[in-house]
Amino acid sequence: MIRRALISVSDKAGLEELVKALGEYGVEVVSSGGTAKRIKELGYARLTEVSDYTGHPESPGGLLKTLHPRVHGGLLLSRGVPEHREYMDEHGIEPFEMVVVNLYPFEATVAKGADLLTAAENIDIGGPTMIRSAAKAALLYGSVAIVTDPKQYPEIIKALKANKGDVPAAIKRELAEKAYARTSAYDAAITAYLEKERKKN
Repeated sequence: MIRRALISVSDKAGLEELVKALGEYGVEVVSSGGTAKRIKELGYARLTEVSDYTGHPESPGGLLKTLHPRVHGGLLLSRGVPEHREYMDEHGIEPFEMVVVNLYPFEATVAKGADLLTAAENIDIGGPTMIRSAAKAALLYGSVAIVTDPKQYPEIIKALKANKGDVPAAIKRELAEKAYARTSAYDAAITAYLEKERKKN
């Protein structure tokens, strides 16, 4: 069952429909920044700010939000492994069964002719890290559904409704593969931009 979802999205298209579907199954949502603000505006009751969950305030500029052991421990550790469960209980780490992340719009930013500083400011760090952690957990334990594109929301909503609030293992596996493809393409876009900038000088 999907009990807790971590949501951090740059592109908020389709978020209302996804959150509504999660609400039907009483899913607790953990979120931060503009995403949390939008979810609050939608009137979602079971919302926790990342900073409240981690006990660590968000840094200036939002540079440090989700890079925290209580976030990644909730992804990479499994309550099905006794040593993991003991560690989680000791450190107040709760598991996440779904992660919804889409990245800072680096590709769109550089396509507009951004300078190096602007491009660098649009390199997402926390997002790819969460995506990779969640995808690894999906492969290791089948425990996390990692959603990286608003175009995937209809499939997720359909799966939740068909499986009484859960996402089947086969879909989690497919989403994990797509997640790694996304972070790979993102890094490739950054590399291509930097190579192009270097050759200008």
